[in-house]
Amino acid sequence: MNPVFVLDEIDKMSADTRGDPASAMLEVLDPEQNDEFVDHYIEVSVDLSKVMFIATANNLDTIPGPLRDRMEIIHVPGYTEIEKLQIARKYLVPRQQTEHGLEDSQVEITQEALHSLVDHYTREAGVRNLDREIASLCRNAAVQIAGKNAPEKITIDAAAVERILGPEKYDQEIANAKPEIGVSTGLAWTPVGGDLLFIEVRAMPGKGNRRLTGQLGDVMTESVQTAISYIRSRTKELGIDPAAFDRYDLHLHLPAGGIKKDGPSAGVAMAAAITSLLSNRPVRHDIACTGELTLRGRVLAVGGIKTKVLAAHRAGIKMVFLPERNRKDLEDIPQSVQDDMEINFVATAAEAFEYLLGDPVKASDGYSSFLPPLPPEPPKEVNINAS
Repeated sequence: MNPVFVLDEIDKMSADTRGDPASAMLEVLDPEQNDEFVDHYIEVSVDLSKVMFIATANNLDTIPGPLRDRMEIIHVPGYTEIEKLQIARKYLVPRQQTEHGLEDSQVEITQEALHSLVDHYTREAGVRNLDREIASLCRNAAVQIAGKNAPEKITIDAAAVERILGPEKYDQEIANAKPEIGVSTGLAWTPVGGDLLFIEVRAMPGKGNRRLTGQLGDVMTESVQTAISYIRSRTKELGIDPAAFDRYDLHLHLPAGGIKKDGPSAGVAMAAAITSLLSNRPVRHDIACTGELTLRGRVLAVGGIKTKVLAAHRAGIKMVFLPERNRKDLEDIPQSVQDDMEINFVATAAEAFEYLLGDPVKASDGYSSFLPPLPPEPPKEVNINAS
């Protein structure tokens, strides 16, 4: 009675009319009470205290809190690009060649082709889809070898990958061609790895209303409100007209509106985009930042540092700003990535703004998001009956 039970994808459990499996898992996984677990089918108490339970999940948010408290969470980061290339070269390619009856002397998948598969045809934390794409290449090679006028050896390079698999599925999101006003680059964690998060802010004459779009969750919505309150308390230092908050309507949008986004790690990037718009200062396009912002302007630690930095490196970002409290996570980032980009740590938003924001610009400079002029103030009403 000491087996290992693997509960795969425990985050996919859902309750229906037949019951709630999460409630049963509370008793099964709790070492304080699973020594006399009673199954409702055989009605016999079973000692589960010596069973080793291993559960896997892609997303912790969908696991009920009481059940999550009974688990020891071990975070396993996704593979880096270098690791994926090594796995593909040493394991995936030889296995697919064997399954398709191909010899090394018959087909060769070049390193450039594997780079293309990883960068432009898959976006995942593991290598499942990468294995499928390699299998597609091997099937194509097997058809050619089995046909008439078969070549002695087939070499699959990057050009052949595009010819076989079609146009690239994923673009490498390079930062904007030049610094823009009201557009900043943040870093996000996703179940399939890190990703860039472009934050756009626009202003139009109005009455100080706020509009948020892009499927923002409650935590991210609060981050926007926190960023605005922080900026309003620092208008003099940031060179912003205080009247702008009452006489402009602000619209903040995060592209990829079909994907739900939540979390506090975009606070600094949001504050940079809003400050950039209201002070007419462009945000550098080659810098990405992450960190939770407080009302005092402090930058708090966030998670997923390794995957976020790898995403920035993959997209061509040359400099990233991370919270000072995440300095301990630097050792998780591959040394090759650290050597290829500059990683800075900041404790306050003001430190990040010194690097992120450039000098004020004029409308003649050709910036599309130049702040429109403030509308005239409405006339004040005068009470003639006042004494």
